[in-house]
Amino acid sequence: MKILHVLKSEPDEIIKGLIQPSSEGNEVKEFEMYQGNVDYDELVKLVFENDKVVCWW
Repeated sequence: MKILHVLKSEPDEIIKGLIQPSSEGNEVKEFEMYQGNVDYDELVKLVFENDKVVCWW
């Protein structure tokens, strides 16, 4: 399964600990919105390319 994690803020150790188990056996990509200029066109493309999208605030 292809999973996209959308991160609005930099993940702390708890969030990283929650993301890691879902990565096992799956193709996982992270989209970091907290890095500055957000490429929303790329985000929309990724949403449609993945089977599951998880947003982290």
